Formats: sequence, structure tokens, C-alpha cells
Amino acid sequence: MRKLTKKERFNEKVLSKFHIYNSIFSTLSYESIANTGQLLPLFTEVCNEGYKNKKDPKFIVNIFFNKYCDNYTEKEKIGLLFRFIQYVERQVVLFDAIEDAAFSEINNMDGVGTLRNLKEQVESTNKKIELKKYLNNFKVKPVLTAHPTQFYPGSVLGIITDLSESVKRNNLIEIKNLLAQLGKTPFFKNKKPTPYDEAVSLSWYLENVFYNSIGNIFKYIKNNIFDNDFNHYDLLSLGFWPGGDRDGNPFVTTEITLRTSQKLRSDIIKNYYRDVRKLRRRLTFKKIEDIIINIENDLYISIFETTKSPKISLSKLIEKLEFIRETLINDHKSLFLDKLDELIDKIKIFGYHFATLDIRQDSRIHSKVFEEIFKKAFSEEFPDHYSTLSEPKKIKILSKLKGKKINKIKFDDPFVNSTIESIGAMKTIQKSNGEKGCHRYIISNNQTAVNILEVFTMFKLCEWENLTVDIVPLFETINDLDVCSEVMNVVYNNKDYRAHLKLRNDTQVIMLGFSDGTKDGGYLTANWSILKAKEVLTKLSRKFGIKVIFFDGRGGPPARGGGNTHQFYSALGNLVESDQIQITVQGQTISSNFGTPDSCQYNLEQLLSSGVKNRIISDKEIFSRNHRKTLDKLSSISYQAYSDFKDHPKFVTYLDKMSTIKYYSKTNIGSRPSKRSGNSSEFNFESLRAIPFVGSWSQLKQNVPGFFGLGTALNYFYKNKRFKEVKLLYKEVPFFRALVSNSMMSLTKSFFQLTSYMSKDPEFGDFWDLIFEEYKLSKKMLLKVSDFKELMENEPANKESIIIRESIVLPLITIQQYALQKIKEIEKKRSVKNLDIFERMITRSLFGNINASRNSA
Repeated sequence: MRKLTKKERFNEKVLSKFHIYNSIFSTLSYESIANTGQLLPLFTEVCNEGYKNKKDPKFIVNIFFNKYCDNYTEKEKIGLLFRFIQYVERQVVLFDAIEDAAFSEINNMDGVGTLRNLKEQVESTNKKIELKKYLNNFKVKPVLTAHPTQFYPGSVLGIITDLSESVKRNNLIEIKNLLAQLGKTPFFKNKKPTPYDEAVSLSWYLENVFYNSIGNIFKYIKNNIFDNDFNHYDLLSLGFWPGGDRDGNPFVTTEITLRTSQKLRSDIIKNYYRDVRKLRRRLTFKKIEDIIINIENDLYISIFETTKSPKISLSKLIEKLEFIRETLINDHKSLFLDKLDELIDKIKIFGYHFATLDIRQDSRIHSKVFEEIFKKAFSEEFPDHYSTLSEPKKIKILSKLKGKKINKIKFDDPFVNSTIESIGAMKTIQKSNGEKGCHRYIISNNQTAVNILEVFTMFKLCEWENLTVDIVPLFETINDLDVCSEVMNVVYNNKDYRAHLKLRNDTQVIMLGFSDGTKDGGYLTANWSILKAKEVLTKLSRKFGIKVIFFDGRGGPPARGGGNTHQFYSALGNLVESDQIQITVQGQTISSNFGTPDSCQYNLEQLLSSGVKNRIISDKEIFSRNHRKTLDKLSSISYQAYSDFKDHPKFVTYLDKMSTIKYYSKTNIGSRPSKRSGNSSEFNFESLRAIPFVGSWSQLKQNVPGFFGLGTALNYFYKNKRFKEVKLLYKEVPFFRALVSNSMMSLTKSFFQLTSYMSKDPEFGDFWDLIFEEYKLSKKMLLKVSDFKELMENEPANKESIIIRESIVLPLITIQQYALQKIKEIEKKRSVKNLDIFERMITRSLFGNINASRNSA
């Protein structure tokens, strides 16, 4: 019997089921409109016909109402549009659940990139010794962030999980009941979540998914690669930002940080308790039963002891389990030893911290804080105005600051007190959850060596000698990436800081931000600049005898460093330090890539195997001199094209007036404001965060940050009869192939017919044409360089998923654009009638579109 292709499996296991279960929707009652399910397919048909005939959203909506709702009042028409939005949101949930349920059937769980495949590949090339050596040192760390790109509230996530299980069992009664529950469950949040709410929401994934997936991966490696002799418990670990990320979020307080750490400890102990309860039913032997019962009781009590030491310490827990292990081997023929070993391994992986809670703050805040510290604590010794000094003079003074205990001083500025308290919180967390509980302080928007040394000095002035904290600079903009090696050279040459690195095993973590890099310099330049920055930082760090660890701040979509990331890590060569992969995972990417045990295990294995391939399988000489020249030229042209676009006089006003960017702050999906701090209410590009920036282009179905400039750059080579250089680059350099592949995804998710009416706009018509021309050029050039006949030709199942998702939300984005058009009409008339209704319609429409895209912001 012929084996089905991935696309065929997708059509059978996802698409067919979606059509069947989607028909159930039409039998459900949605508030006062019973016929929503009958009218929506008709509206979808009108949308498709309308766009085919080059009509605009307002025309399409009006035609639909004239044809099918002629007797409706204006109020009833608006009510129906809102119900269409609700209905589409729930269709997206159903599709998510069906796709999650079919994950292991669509994706080959033993195929390319999995551990089993890697093991077979290594054994066939006689490299098992190298594999074992590498796995004993390699580390992968996904870091969950609270960035607001996930619109599902916790109640809906629970329904998706249950729905997915019901779909797996084809249980129609359960599915119908869950869909009915979904119809009654609100998606819209009336108030913003607190940072602690976000922490609780994301900790669900730690407790219900990552705990078992990581345990299963460790078990496979230990049993199948190391013959049960493997104790590298840091191979897979987790990071956590909710409750600790203060950058631009004034709502993250010391109290919330401490509560989050307590929640993490409580959750991991809860998981141990569950496992011990199961184990206790098997370990009913002499000398063992009483001990395991005591452990169970102590763990139960420890779950609720969040503000004091747990009833049983981590060391005592391991000691007792190790005693049981010895007794099983010596007295009971190792019965159930495998189950016990699994638990002991998990405890040694997750400790009492579960995930490392990172603290992050902007360098500009630190500078303001330090000025206040200087004025209050050191003005007598150093009368000069600190803020006016040159960088070398600041560094010289910083090295002399000693003796004062700033954590004992009460400052007038609450920001100063809050920043100093965050340092104290890290100490408290290390005491309660262990050092791994909280040992990284990240400095976002890091531009200078002073930014790093100010934070380092703050820690020293808070009575923290022999500092057990890694200070992590985050370089984000293109300019910051260009100077990062100069910055780190100054820092490495600082005697005090170098002594600190000695205490940290001569290791320096450096974070590189893809989101702001792309917003600043465009897609191609950001990715190439970051890779080159990694190379120079690796070379510099090795010169100083320092091991540099790169922490990649990636978002969900290609435009923010997301998309298919595995290819990047398998294509770094030996010029980049790559014994660790650390990567942020956020919003929809958590639920889509790590939302179920199957998808979580699969994607963690892909990350693991990509790092291994880069070191022991791939060709080390990936970037030849000629390839570098080609990439430099592509990057230069692309950067210029993107910069000219960004400097266009209509760029900012287009986003402000023609997109949904101003509505992101009204969605109540995240605790963090959509703009960085500042008193100005005026729309300002510099203060705008990358998420609403990228997300608003996605809502327009233009996806500019994922391709703009790439077409122009490739076309330069084509026009100058040098196209074979980029074709060779595509053929031989996996890094470039990954860039092209991800850009194709951005183009596939674009739909310019939606906004083609803007081409006739007297103010923005030419600007819309400029974007559309670059889209067409990028598409043409990417097909030419890849020799594909259509976009994403090599990913048919993923492409099919995108097409279905885009078709589901077509009515929704049409309604969104209709509302934007109506608002423009209202503003022209200088009226306020119905303005709030259409603004609410836009805000409500954001949800389903974002969730359907799964990696759009």
C-alpha cells in the first residue's frame, strides 16, 4: 500500500475532519442569532467573489446585506457582523484542536530532525562517540515570555486541550458539548491581565506539557544513546519571563516577581507529588513503603508552603529516593527501578525551580536610576555630574564606588527603589528555589559598556559579593549589533568584571534581539547582522578565554526571528559558539509549537538535533569568502531599500491611519503597554514595540517586515547578470535557504486584494503601490532563486494549513477593513455617531486573525 504524503495526511486527518465537525457549528445557538452558521458561508462566498472582481470590503459587506439581509435594521446588521467575528473565532479554535490532535500522524515522529533519526544517522557514519561527547556538553533552553501575541484566555486553552483529545477519539457527543461550551465562553477580556495572571497562564504549559516532554526526551537519550549511563541534567532546561520582565512594564513589581517564583516552585512540587502517588502504588515493599508514604505527605504539604521553606528540602528528597533506589536494587531485584529512575531524573532536571525566572530592564532606566543613586549616595566623594561624564571617566568612577549599601537607603524615586528591590528579590529566590531559580539579569537596549558595568556595580553595592548572577546585555538595533564587539571588548578588559566572570566559569551570556533588529533594519539585514555579530563576539570571547553563550530573542513570525528556526541552528559552522541554544518562545508559538506533548517533544528534538548536526554532521566551511560577499551586498541593498521605505514621509501616518496599530493597546491581552514609556500621546515609531508593529502589518495582510527589501536586493543581482551568485548561495548555504523559506511564508500569508482599495486613496495610494510592487518583486525573485513554481512548494502541508486558516478568517479581516473604512467616513464628516461601535469591531476582529495565523506577531 502506498504511503501517504504529508499533504495527503493533512487533508485526511485535518481538513476532512474540520469540514465534518465544522458542520456541527450550524446546529449550535449563538446568543440571539440562530442563523449565524447559515449566513457565514454565504458571506464568505460573497467575499471571495468580491475580491475576485476587485471590489473593496465596504462594497462586499453592503452587497451581502442587500442580497441576504435586506430586511435587517442597521442595528441588526452590526449585531450580525459581531456574531460573525465570534463564530470565526470558534472555527479557528476547532481547527487548532483538530491540527493538534493530528500532529503525530501528520509529522513523522521518527523522521528527519528527531532523536531516533539522528541516532541512526550518526551510527551509519560511525560518529556515535562524537555524539555522546557532544550531548554531554550541549544545552537547549527555551525561554517562555509573556509578550502579548496570544489571544486565548486560559479557559479557552483548556477547551482546546479537551477538544483535541475528543477529536483524537472521534467522540461526537463530547465534541458537540465542548463546541457548545466554546460558544458560551468569552474570548474578550474586560480588563488587562496582571503580570502574575500571565505567569499563571504560561505555567500551565510547564506543568502539563514541558515536564513530561523533557522527561521523555531525557529518558530516550539515556536509554538508547548512553545505555543508561547519562547524567547531564542541564541538557534541556527552561526559562521564564512573566513576572520578571520589567522592560516597559511598570506593572511588574517585586511582590509579583516573588509570587511568580513561589508559583513555579509550587507547580514543580505538585508534579513530583503526582508522580510519587503513582509510584507509591507499586513500591509496597519492606523498608520502602513507609518512606515513600512520608515523601508523598511531605510533598503535599510543600505544595502550599509558598512563603516559607518546603516541608521536605530538595537535597533530602533526592537522598530519600536514592536510598529507595539502593534498596530496590539490593533487596527487591530492581523491581520498578525504571519508574523510580524517571522520577529521580526529572527532579535533578527541574529541581525546586522548574524554570529560571529572568529579570529584565531597559538600560535607559538603569542610567536614570544610577544618576539618582549617585546624587544621594556618592555626591560628596564625586562632586562632578555623573551623567555629563565621558564613558571612560564613568567606568573609572564605577570601579571606585564601594562602601555604601544602597539596598539600605530609601530613595525618593520609586523606580530606583523598585530596581534595587529586584536585586534583593533575586537573592531571595535563589535562597528558596536554588541558584537556578533566578540567576540572570538582562539589560535590554544595551548600547555601551557603561550599561553593563552600571548594573554590575549596582549588584555589588547591594551587598552581593561573589555574585551568583549572570549579567546579560541585549543588543537589538542594527547600530547596537555593529558595535557590540567594541562594547564587550571594553567590558572584558575591566578587571573587576573579568574577576566576576571567573566566578561564573568564564562564561558570558549575550542576548541578540531579532524583533527590534528587523523593525530597525529589515528582515535580511537583521538576520545577517546578528549572525556576523555572533561570529565577532565568538572570536573576541575566545581571545579572552571566555565561553560566550548566545541567547536569541526570537518572536513568532519570520519578521521577528521566528518561522522555521531549526535550519538556522544547523547552519552556523564553527565560527559561532553553539554549544548551547537559548531561544525565547512566546504567545502563539508556545501553543502552536509546544502546546501538546507531541508537538513539544517533536520541536524540542528538532532544536537538539539541529545543534548536534551543526557540530558533528554538517560541513564546517559553510560561508565561503564569495558567499559572504554576496550576503554583504544583498544585506546592504536590502537595508537601503528598507531604510528608504521607513523614511518615507507617509510611513508613520500610513500605519497610524490605515492599520490597526492603535487598537492593540485596547485588546487587554497583555499586561505590558504597547508603547515604551513616554509622556507623548502622539504616534511615534521609535517608542513603538515590535509586536504591534509586526502585528499590524499582519492584520493588513501585507506582512512588510517579512520581505521588504529582499526583492530589491535579489533584483540587483538579476539586473546585473550576477544571479548565479545568489542561486549558488541558495544551493550551498542553509542559512540563506532558511531566510528564503521564512520570507516565502510571510508572502504566502499576504493578501493585497484586501487593501487594494487603498491604491485609490488620495493620500496613501502611491505608498500602497510602493509596498505592492516590492511584494510582487520579492515573490518573483524568491521563486526564481529557488526554482519553485509556487511559494512554499517544499512545504505542501504547512502551506495547506496556512491556506485553510486564511480562508477561515477571510470574513473576519473583511469586517475589520469595513470597520476601518467606516471610521474614515465618520472622521471625514467630523461625526462621532457609531464611532465607538466600529472601533470595538476592529478590536474584536484582532483576536481571531492573530490566533488563526499562529505566528503573526
